Amino acid sequence: MDSFCKLIWSALVGLFRSRASLQAENLVLRHQLNVLRRKFPQRITSSTIDRLLFAGLYALVPSVLDALQIVKPDTVIRWHRDGFRAYWRWKSGSRGGRPGTPTEIRQLIRQMSIANPFWGAPRIHGELLKLGIDVSQTTVAKYMAKARRPPSQGWRTFLHNHADGIASMDLFVVPTVSFRLLYGILILQHPRRELLWLGVTAHPTAEWIAQQLVEAFGWREIPRYMVRDRDCIYGARFVRRLRAMGIRDRPTAARSPWQNGHAERLIGSIRRECLDHVIVFGERHLRTLLHNYQNYYNECRTHLSLDKDAPISRAVQLDGRITANPVLGGLHHQYCRNLSFRYGQLWPSVTAKMFHVSLSRPADSIPIGDQRHSIRARLADQQHRPRLRSGP
Repeated sequence: MDSFCKLIWSALVGLFRSRASLQAENLVLRHQLNVLRRKFPQRITSSTIDRLLFAGLYALVPSVLDALQIVKPDTVIRWHRDGFRAYWRWKSGSRGGRPGTPTEIRQLIRQMSIANPFWGAPRIHGELLKLGIDVSQTTVAKYMAKARRPPSQGWRTFLHNHADGIASMDLFVVPTVSFRLLYGILILQHPRRELLWLGVTAHPTAEWIAQQLVEAFGWREIPRYMVRDRDCIYGARFVRRLRAMGIRDRPTAARSPWQNGHAERLIGSIRRECLDHVIVFGERHLRTLLHNYQNYYNECRTHLSLDKDAPISRAVQLDGRITANPVLGGLHHQYCRNLSFRYGQLWPSVTAKMFHVSLSRPADSIPIGDQRHSIRARLADQQHRPRLRSGP
């Protein structure tokens, strides 16, 4: 604003100056502009007042375009036209029209279009009508998120829809106390992360792996795809067995263990939660450990991907005393509510009445007839009493 005032003052003073002094001052100012343009050739940012000033001078004297140095003449013309539109828009006032759409509805339309990429404006408009939101279909089309490419489902949705037909397998190595190597194989079913099979051998072959595959899916539903790595142990015999069972072989790319991430992560869990804490004596010992871990993994261990549930779903227990059952020798524990109590602890008065024997005199002093009558009375009493159960 100060520079604008100084400019107005200089213009007023110039009215009383001679023509020679004005020409000399113009020459000096032009040379200064040339020096500044050489030193700072980048684009200069102009303020709103600068644009108004240039546009106003152009409206009064169009020939000032020849004297411009820091902006192009086309830029000044564009500023003048923008000012012309803004002036007449302000002078015309509000044009009215339809009422605006609330922000909440616009955000809802955008969220629905992003979450459902296959939905068009008619489908979203129908959902809004069922929610009691009365807007036009053109309004829905206006505020939908603009897709830059054809809609495509995410990998999470794709894998979730095809998880029922996918299984994976992998081999892992376990050293023993005598520094021998044992080989384990696991077969994992993706829908519920259920560990179907764990096998152990000292000499793995393609025939042995094929037999493990048959035993794992003996009475189960055959998956459609089997994901595995490119280990040379999977020979032609194994591939033929897959085809005979109706399973499509899907080996991963070379040096890409992340493509079989479920099996690789399960191997890491087996090592961290079991094998890293024990010394394996032999093949039988390792088979027992893996069998116990398989039961713990499928029936007890909760998973984040299953909403904190086990592969074999566990029921929520609300009644009973909480007890801790050791698993794998105490490496892990299964916590559950135990409903089985002794009769004497739960109902001492009922137990005393059912199994009451008079303490006032010893049993030897009771006559035989009285003993028989007492026994018959207790038996008849027990038949009419409800039975007490020790567990659910």
